[in-house]
Amino acid sequence: MDEELMARAAMHLARTTTGAAGARWGKFRHRMASDFDPPQDLISARHWWEDRLRELLERDPDAGEELRRLVDGVPPVAVAGRATAAHNTVSGRAHGPVVQAGAIGAVTFQTPGFSGTVPDPQSWPTAGDVDSIAFGVRPTHRVPGHPPLPPYVLRDCDHDLDAALGQARERGGLVLLLGEPFTGKTRTALAAMARGPAGRRVFAPAGGTDLRGLPTLLSARPERYVIWLDDLDEHLGDGGLEPRLLAQLVALRVVVVATMREDSYDACRARPGGRVLDVAHLVELAREWSPAERERVAQEAARTGDPRLIGVVSTSGPEGAAAFLALGPLLRDEWWRARRADRHPRGHALVRAARDLARCGLTGPLPMDLLRKVQEGYADVTGMERESVDDALAWATEPRQGLLPLLARGIGDTWLAAPFHVAKASPVLELADVPGSVWRCALEAARTDAAYDYAEIAAKARIAFQHAADTGDTAALHNLGVLAESLDEGEEAERWFRRAVEAGEPRSAGRLGRMLAGRGEGKEAEPFLEAAAEAGDVEAATHLGKLLQERAKRWFTEGRKGGSAEAAHLLGDLLLARGDLDGAFGSYLNAAAARYEPVARSMAVAHLLYGEPKVAAVWMRRAADSGDGEAAEFLDDDFSETLEQAVGFFQDDAREGRGFDAANLGVLLERHDRPDEARPWYLKGYEQGDAYGAFRLAELHKKDGDEAEARSWYRKAAAMGHPGAKRALGESDA
Repeated sequence: MDEELMARAAMHLARTTTGAAGARWGKFRHRMASDFDPPQDLISARHWWEDRLRELLERDPDAGEELRRLVDGVPPVAVAGRATAAHNTVSGRAHGPVVQAGAIGAVTFQTPGFSGTVPDPQSWPTAGDVDSIAFGVRPTHRVPGHPPLPPYVLRDCDHDLDAALGQARERGGLVLLLGEPFTGKTRTALAAMARGPAGRRVFAPAGGTDLRGLPTLLSARPERYVIWLDDLDEHLGDGGLEPRLLAQLVALRVVVVATMREDSYDACRARPGGRVLDVAHLVELAREWSPAERERVAQEAARTGDPRLIGVVSTSGPEGAAAFLALGPLLRDEWWRARRADRHPRGHALVRAARDLARCGLTGPLPMDLLRKVQEGYADVTGMERESVDDALAWATEPRQGLLPLLARGIGDTWLAAPFHVAKASPVLELADVPGSVWRCALEAARTDAAYDYAEIAAKARIAFQHAADTGDTAALHNLGVLAESLDEGEEAERWFRRAVEAGEPRSAGRLGRMLAGRGEGKEAEPFLEAAAEAGDVEAATHLGKLLQERAKRWFTEGRKGGSAEAAHLLGDLLLARGDLDGAFGSYLNAAAARYEPVARSMAVAHLLYGEPKVAAVWMRRAADSGDGEAAEFLDDDFSETLEQAVGFFQDDAREGRGFDAANLGVLLERHDRPDEARPWYLKGYEQGDAYGAFRLAELHKKDGDEAEARSWYRKAAAMGHPGAKRALGESDA
């Protein structure tokens, strides 16, 4: 039979029949089912009778002619695809059954609190053609050459979900996928719908849409439909899904597929409007991916080469791959906008520092001191002075959506960037090149920390510097030279430094000058060192001074040999500054023998160092009498130094932690038989980084006969590089 006759027969069977016609129909009803209990509402009953008619015609094809005779005289009813000129208007909250004398197209429902137009079901997409993003899947990073979303990877719950949907397709019903936020519920449910029989059309109403007219809209249509209710809590309540409406949809074998957060599910079940949840077929989706799921991700990543899946395999943690893919773009956008001065510029820079260092190869937790050093080098981030480190850290470490922070804490005061920012996910992100200043910090950290493979990080740095140099970055030329020098590639380093100097890089001039001077080419080194020194390179200035000092020594020596008393005096001062007391004294004697008066104060200093104060006083008097103002101060009758004055000389700077003064003050007190007062100053000196403080504590313990404690302090001093402590340990270990 054709569809129209079948529909007319089913509709007539669904009505109460009386009289002769009713008797004839009653006999036919009995032939189909002697024990039947059709639904009470007209629409559901009509579909129930259609199914019984099909079963009868399959058992007894001859019954078709009898049915055709019975149908004669029954008025036409709505049949899909057959439009008539007639139409009905439905308004208000409730009506009895409505029979449309033609195809039902778009239907407008207007009820208190709800309104909306449901499009013609023929325009609904099929489950296999659903646009996942349009139907609620959060977009991930776009990758050229790949679809907007990475390939779907089967979840462990898919077997249960497919089984639930299979049952619902047979009888209709509500299948609810339950899970925490950002677990991939929407994509999992849509993928399951697409795996079902082809051709089912899907309607996805907006939250708050009045759904009560759906049974009327779908009742006269032979197709099977799916209602998609993402975030089901938005579709409950007046006009939404409730048990009676669901029963009508079930009678039409309509499948309702929904998702819901666990907290929303618990809250809705406690309210009257949530009673429909009691009849839902629940399937739960876990947040953390199982080993089997991760293995499937790895296989799919290898098959497709999609870098988003590669990033999931390597970096997603207990938050789950779905959160990694969905939250990553949101968090990265938030981080990028925070760079502005009126937002969180320091927080932005701290996260950027952790991210860039990780991209360099320092992937573990990083100390805050290193992050702060790196973040200060981002000249393009302004306004950092407006935000404290504590505020920046609080912003960066706050979990977004209760799941992922931008910066995660390691052990102690160490931090690392969120995985979506770095590592294997980087091909997905369009990240700017890591600045050379960050690479230099990374190389310095890797050189002093055995946890990192310096050679591996250096190899990555070389590629980055070479790329920057090829684009005209003169600083990159210098960085390549420094890198080669750190790897003992002298010729390579010199080549890069010379190129950088030619490009106008003063830092390379200093490096090149020191390199040349180190191999004995001082004269060639001088112009490079001078250029760097004039540009503010203090190391170059010092090295140039040492070179010039060597030249001065050479020429002062020549002058002394030629009989110049002044040259002899200046040579003596130069040698005395180097610690060569005997050599200096010999030169002073040459000047004195030539009666060179200015040598008097230098002779006095030499005799003081030899421990001859009375002889020194004579020379100092001579210098003072000849007009040497500095020598005169030594002979001031009012000058006398008490122990208290000596203590005062050291004490202020010792408290402030300047230089050697803490340990020196300890020595002063110890020499005046006050060792107990000396100990805390030695300890303070050690704590301030002065190895001599540890050495003197060892010596005091040794005097007290505590050899074990003495060795402990010798080891501490030796570890800090004190030569006397190293000798003492050598004697002790012998």
